[in-house]
Amino acid sequence: MKNKPIAYSILDLAIVSKGKTIKETFMNTVALAQKAEELGYTRFWLAEHHNMAAVASSATVVLIGHVAQSTTTMRVGSGGIMLPNHAPLIVAEQFGTLGNLYSNRIDLGLGRAPGTDPETTRAIRSDFMDAAHSFPEEIEKIQNYFSINNQQAKVRATVAEGVHVPLYILGSSTDSAHLAARKGLPYAFASHFATAQLFQALDIYRSEFMASEVLQKPYIIAGINVFVAETDEEAERMATSFIKMIVGILTGVRKEYLDEASEMTADLKEILTHPTVQQMTRYTFIGSKPTVKNQIKSFLDKTEIDELIVATNCHNQKDRIRSIQFFAEIMSELNKESLS
Repeated sequence: MKNKPIAYSILDLAIVSKGKTIKETFMNTVALAQKAEELGYTRFWLAEHHNMAAVASSATVVLIGHVAQSTTTMRVGSGGIMLPNHAPLIVAEQFGTLGNLYSNRIDLGLGRAPGTDPETTRAIRSDFMDAAHSFPEEIEKIQNYFSINNQQAKVRATVAEGVHVPLYILGSSTDSAHLAARKGLPYAFASHFATAQLFQALDIYRSEFMASEVLQKPYIIAGINVFVAETDEEAERMATSFIKMIVGILTGVRKEYLDEASEMTADLKEILTHPTVQQMTRYTFIGSKPTVKNQIKSFLDKTEIDELIVATNCHNQKDRIRSIQFFAEIMSELNKESLS
């Protein structure tokens, strides 16, 4: 990462902690965003998920507007909108409206996955699979709706025409890398949970990238999980909520909330050695500032990405705020060192 400062951002799912209401969860999301803005984070993205009791970001566009209203300078957007769940016209109208309300602050990250289980997917959109297969064409429709050249079309998103809302392709496999490269769009890889194809996807995106009107050279954002505390032991304790959540996802036994932190027991340590868990948490960095700083530097040196987007799904809001503060300090130090 020599001579290359790395941007750093937040990915939030509005996770519902045990003992908190949905309203309190939204208040915590706003407080997190405001602190992130104060600390110099580049953007704050919210993810679309459905029918998950512990995840309150299902009405993603509404939350984006709420966070944008509660902040002043930081970029706010979707990480991402699962496009096959929606009509491209509606997405363009929604984000065009946001782009008018919060000029040059709104991002539109687009993904292909449903963000939920198969039954809920069918409840959202019966022709989801057709829309998923048409993902490239659906993106092109959105680009057209945002273009000032669409003014003579029969179908228009008038609130979006000429509005600057950057598009990002989100992905967790190599398919998205080919698409982002072909369209000349920035690429965000979900390495905070899908680790297996990260380097292959980055190689494809860089080698196949075609410059476009919006982007002259590749731009890559990588997702990671980060838990930083005063000591390694405190960070491990904070991360136990996340580890329990991962176990619930893998076993199909999901709770309606994010559990409280607990001691890093022998059982939890054993779970972390399971191959599936190890792969899913490969880019999960836990520890004190010095520990995580070394881990982050190694990750950046290996990936040569342009931006990190960080998820910190822990139970306690104070721990989360403290973690993003420590992480901002880590990134500030690394960026200064890279330019020295």
